[in-house]
Amino acid sequence: MMNNVRWLKTILFLCLLTVIVTTTAAQTVTGPLGEQFSARVVAKGLSGPWEITYGPDSLLWVTESKGYTVSRINPKNGNRTVLLDLSGNKNFPRYDTMPEEVSKGKPWPQGGLMGLALHPQLLTGKPYVYLSYIYHFEGAEAEDSGAAPNYGGYFFKTKLVRYTYDAQKQTLHTPQILCDTIPGSNDHNSGRLLIAPVGGEAYLFYTVGDMGAGQYDNAGRPNFAQRTDKYEGKVLRFQLEPDQDAGTYDKWIPNDNPFNSDRQNAVWSYGHRNAQGLAYAVVGNKGRIYTAEHGPFSDDEINIIQKGKNYGHPLIVGYNDGNYNGLAAGATSHSSLPGQWHTTYPFIKSESANVRAIGAENYQDPIHSFYPSSNQFLHAVLARTKQDSEEKPEWPAVAPSSIAVYTASAIPGWQNSLLVTSLKEKRLVRLKLNAAGDGLTGDTLTYFKAPARYRDVALSMDGRSIFLAIDSVQASSGPSEDADTQDQQSQCSGCIIAYTYQPASHSSNETNLVQQLRTAVQKMNKKQQHTIRANLAPAQRRAFNLLLISDLTTTEEAQVRQNALELQHAVKQVK
Repeated sequence: MMNNVRWLKTILFLCLLTVIVTTTAAQTVTGPLGEQFSARVVAKGLSGPWEITYGPDSLLWVTESKGYTVSRINPKNGNRTVLLDLSGNKNFPRYDTMPEEVSKGKPWPQGGLMGLALHPQLLTGKPYVYLSYIYHFEGAEAEDSGAAPNYGGYFFKTKLVRYTYDAQKQTLHTPQILCDTIPGSNDHNSGRLLIAPVGGEAYLFYTVGDMGAGQYDNAGRPNFAQRTDKYEGKVLRFQLEPDQDAGTYDKWIPNDNPFNSDRQNAVWSYGHRNAQGLAYAVVGNKGRIYTAEHGPFSDDEINIIQKGKNYGHPLIVGYNDGNYNGLAAGATSHSSLPGQWHTTYPFIKSESANVRAIGAENYQDPIHSFYPSSNQFLHAVLARTKQDSEEKPEWPAVAPSSIAVYTASAIPGWQNSLLVTSLKEKRLVRLKLNAAGDGLTGDTLTYFKAPARYRDVALSMDGRSIFLAIDSVQASSGPSEDADTQDQQSQCSGCIIAYTYQPASHSSNETNLVQQLRTAVQKMNKKQQHTIRANLAPAQRRAFNLLLISDLTTTEEAQVRQNALELQHAVKQVK
């Protein structure tokens, strides 16, 4: 019965998605709190859109991971201008489009052309665009798949480059290499770029995954997420412009990075698995960097990144709650590999003991973990994985592919929310930050559920439009893999969809909603009112208290309307 219901829901959304793709007229989508959005396709048929950034020119800057192009796309009419084609800047072809007898089983790297970041002064004197892309495969000339022996993995290299933007000629030119020794793989490359301030000065941050070292084809590859002298499993920090250091690449590494010693070191934080989401925002008068990171068999994470901190992988997974005690962050059936779980991931005897060994002053728990499954459930999953049975184990996962911080006030109740795209669950997740910005409050809300692997999210300057990029492939690895048919995925393969908030359709009912809330709250007993207050953020709590007052000022009425949707949700939970 449940499969029939799920299939019916899929068919209904496919019908809507087909209408959106094949018509120019916008369609209406309703959010979980009654928000109304128009939905339309901005672009389609892109070759693996990876990064979409809303630029200061009000255009979308897009990287295509498979096509290796950088484009500007007009979000109003979809007009696209290619600024740069890097398809000839790598030593390997499109293995993913070749028959296996031709490719010899050689893999395409996870990603390809990945991150993009625009200098804050792009249009005012510093026209710089920063890109990351995989350019070298060590096994390209091999007669076989090019893998290292005994599941030792596939070794690629990633390059971080600054280009200069010519607005008149619409090109990117004069590449300057910041670093060309970043490790790469066919798994867990991460690949997000971000420009964010530290101490009032802007820097470039870049996420590098752990290469999938310890799982699948890389199960025998050493995992270096805990080594600060290696770039795997890290957040790196670079300068936007070179300094006076002698080394060709040292000049791009800040002299106050936390692990500079005998040589310059770009590592800013470590102990990361696969941070594909990277964003910055000022919330509660303090700026923070947020990441969204893939977990192994559970515990996709939201982290706040701090200088020099250790985020635990692969010694602690998700919270320090002991659910991986006696387990590891990976498991295989390959008896030639070490340990109980046949992987280079270390055996986790005790997560709390690992935290003590790291040091409480160095270790950072996530501010949120999706699906922190029990030890019993996880043991069963790893055991079945180790057995390599025909019935593959399944586990719940968001598989977060990007993150944005919504700080605008255009959509009521959304201000200071984290927006996380999901590859596996095919939705946009909204998580409300607390007033300080260092934790979450309220429920996890789902938007724009569809048979589509959402790869990235971007926001318009006014906060009214949310742009979502959809993968042009069905799966990458692990929990992001899915059983959807190619027909389902291809309905909008390689698309960018704009969801634009419609205040007119929503505001027409705002007055009635506020009155309904006031009536409902005033009828509640003190215990019910206290229960609601306890679960509200400070701004919503103030608005809730105003519902108990008969005569409000214009400003107070506006405060209630601003929080009406989330107050309605809270009231329904108690009623």
